Amino acid sequence: MGRGLAIFRVDEVIVYLDSPNEMQEQDANLLLTILKYMETPQYLRKRLFGMMPQLRYAGIIPPLRTPNHPLTRKQKELRHGEYRDGVVIASQAGQSLVELGVERPIRLNEDRSPIGERITLRVRRTNLGVGFERVSAPPSEIYWGYRVNDSKPNLGRLVKGLCFDLVVATSRNGKPITETLAKFRNDWRNAQRVLIAVGSPREGLNEILAREGLILEDVAHVILNTIPFQGTESVRTEEALYATLAVLNAMIRGRS
Repeated sequence: MGRGLAIFRVDEVIVYLDSPNEMQEQDANLLLTILKYMETPQYLRKRLFGMMPQLRYAGIIPPLRTPNHPLTRKQKELRHGEYRDGVVIASQAGQSLVELGVERPIRLNEDRSPIGERITLRVRRTNLGVGFERVSAPPSEIYWGYRVNDSKPNLGRLVKGLCFDLVVATSRNGKPITETLAKFRNDWRNAQRVLIAVGSPREGLNEILAREGLILEDVAHVILNTIPFQGTESVRTEEALYATLAVLNAMIRGRS
């Protein structure tokens, strides 16, 4: 799933509980941990995750190969203007020590930073050598991974509690996207925050919302069938994710 999020440049992933209970809570925590681990650059994983039992099979997880996952290199090989994520490993007044995936931690002149904080730095090469400056994020054209939301809400509270300009629900009972493409493309282009909701491995969005006393039309601006001629009785969550993001990517590319 993490690969799908990165391939289609998703900004944030929210894992909701379709039927809250202790087992679901455990499953959600595991999925959140794996998604965070996948998004974290390889050279920071040991410091940020340590030896977690949930990640004992993490070696088989495919790499994202996103721009924020550069190879570990020597400091002298870093390019001017390059961005890299790091983690603060020591801090004192006026200076922080940051693990950056080079041969040794680098020193950053700044106010005291929390140990364990993940930060993004920009490389500055001058005649005096290599320097670094903290930035909030690289330019928007550089995809810098997805954020993982830890809230674990139910679906109705998720949609109503966060401010989305456009909520897109996926359902086999929805309208084929080709029938509403012109209006949908316009709505998408006018939206700043878009939520795309997919069902759980066991149920569709209609069944999940019914337990909350809601119907899909209560929470979604548009209900789309992105796999109108499916040949299987059901579509898995990860399959729906890939199919939906691929269709939307093709049909509304160039929204800005």
